[in-house]
Amino acid sequence: TLAPTSYAQIVDTMERDSERNYMHHYNAPGWTVGEVKRLGSPGRREIGHGYLAERAILPMLPSIEEFPYTIRSVTEIMSQNGSTSMAATCSSCMALLNAGVPLKRPVSGIAMGLMMDGDTPYILSDIADAEDFAGDMDFKVTGTEKGITALQMDMKVHGLPTSVLAKA
Repeated sequence: TLAPTSYAQIVDTMERDSERNYMHHYNAPGWTVGEVKRLGSPGRREIGHGYLAERAILPMLPSIEEFPYTIRSVTEIMSQNGSTSMAATCSSCMALLNAGVPLKRPVSGIAMGLMMDGDTPYILSDIADAEDFAGDMDFKVTGTEKGITALQMDMKVHGLPTSVLAKA
């Protein structure tokens, strides 16, 4: 959704007030993972996934002077068996480009996984649910051809050598 800048979200904190001119909302009802539950306010997972997609795209948005609009992007998840936060990032980027938002560069993302066999690491790319649950790490990375825009990592093992992180 494109709206005037007057529709920016006001963020009221103890230190200072600010405005958000880009918001990403992520919706994943329980039925997308086979759960039966009430629809209601977004949970911790929905907020986190939406924030990751938002942070991935935010550095590529034009300044408010270049593109004087408030932007709201919404991801509606229909089924889950992989990284829906990376799907949210990629689909939001395509939607923004289709809407005529002059992004500095297109953004994409991928979920990487790690399985340790003793001291031997096995790195997986574009992991699905089974690999996520059985693995020792999942690492979501977004960016452009010029660099990384956002990272998120869940660790199930203690410590991670930097050589393994660089390889992933």
